[in-house]
Amino acid sequence: MLKVEHVTKYYDDFRAVNDLSFEVKEGEIFGLLGVNGAGKTTTFRMIIGLLDKTEGKITLDDKNIDYSVSDKIGFLTEERSLLPSKTVLEQAIFYGALKGLSEKQVEEELDKYLEEFNIKEYKNKKIKELSKGNQQKIQFIISILHKPKLLILDEPFSGLDPISVELFKKIILRLKKNKTIIIFSSHMMEHIEYFCDSLIILVKGNVVLEGKLTKIKEDYRRKNIKVIADIDEEEIENTKGVVSVEKNKNEYTIKIEDIKYVDSIFKKISKSSNVFKFVVEEPTLNEIFVSKVGESYEK
Repeated sequence: MLKVEHVTKYYDDFRAVNDLSFEVKEGEIFGLLGVNGAGKTTTFRMIIGLLDKTEGKITLDDKNIDYSVSDKIGFLTEERSLLPSKTVLEQAIFYGALKGLSEKQVEEELDKYLEEFNIKEYKNKKIKELSKGNQQKIQFIISILHKPKLLILDEPFSGLDPISVELFKKIILRLKKNKTIIIFSSHMMEHIEYFCDSLIILVKGNVVLEGKLTKIKEDYRRKNIKVIADIDEEEIENTKGVVSVEKNKNEYTIKIEDIKYVDSIFKKISKSSNVFKFVVEEPTLNEIFVSKVGESYEK
């Protein structure tokens, strides 16, 4: 288990992370979210031991994270961290040596993943000769060659086409099944919803929202009603409890303040002609993220 306990980080007088705590068990994928400058990268660097904490404690299986456990950690950074003049194999061997793997072990694992990604021909090509998407594939492969106990994925789908994204998803879920502890960060909220059971949202180093995704959605009182009907848009907008009405082609999205207003809105909609659809939906994580982050910046 990864434990982050009351961690705070100062850069001189600037507080980048404030009293952050969370736990991630084996086989769990945990979302760490926030806009740029929220403290995510600082948190990642403290977890892997690149930055010292000002206060608090971080442990992996009850052991402090230092060079004695660094070979159990994989980190896919948002920035490119590959050496452009090295070949894919050379880069993998270099990284594998840092994680305690022999050249034979590296090549065996690398060949397996290159075949899975259908890019075997890139094994002896230089990193700089690869496209952005293929560099991302290599960076991902290298981060998991040593079968890490803890894997941090920061914007893992950057530069990927839809087919490659699906392959990444398949491998990430396989790692989860194999009990890897995964911390996942992305600005694409649909990816967070797909992978993460629990999450934290940071704003300026402070936690503004945390918990199980299902509970977060349940507690967020605003709901969306999807309607296909001939309605008086202005009349619905002026109905008590309605936040907004948006139309996309022939479907309306009615955002409401609280689920308690559903019945009254249904009664009004049911008087309309040609009612083909009336569905109450949970808000998306993107809506909740924008709302919570916006509220925090307004304070």
